[in-house]
Amino acid sequence: MKKGTHEAINDERNKDVLVYINGGFFRREDAKISVFDSGYLVGDGVWEGIRLHSGKFSFLDLHLDRLYQGAKAIDLDTGLSKDELKLELKKVIEKN
Repeated sequence: MKKGTHEAINDERNKDVLVYINGGFFRREDAKISVFDSGYLVGDGVWEGIRLHSGKFSFLDLHLDRLYQGAKAIDLDTGLSKDELKLELKKVIEKN
C-alpha cells in the first residue's frame, strides 16, 4: 500500500523543529494557519524547495527568482522583498 504525506515515517530530528508563520516561530503542535487564509480557501500559493547544505542554502538566488516569478504570475504579494526573505530564512536556520 502506498503511503501519503500524512503516513510518512517519523523523523526524530524534526521533533523540536520550530515552524515559521508570518514572522513568528511556533512549536510544530502549535503551528496553525487560519481557515480564512487564501492559500487554504482557494489554493493561492507558490512553492519552492531550497536545499540547505552544511549550513548554507544552495542556489538561493535562483530559487528566490523562481519563487518571485511564480508569485508574480498569479499576482500574489509575498509581503517581503527578496532581501527581507533572505533575512527571514536566516532566522529560521538560526532557530532550528
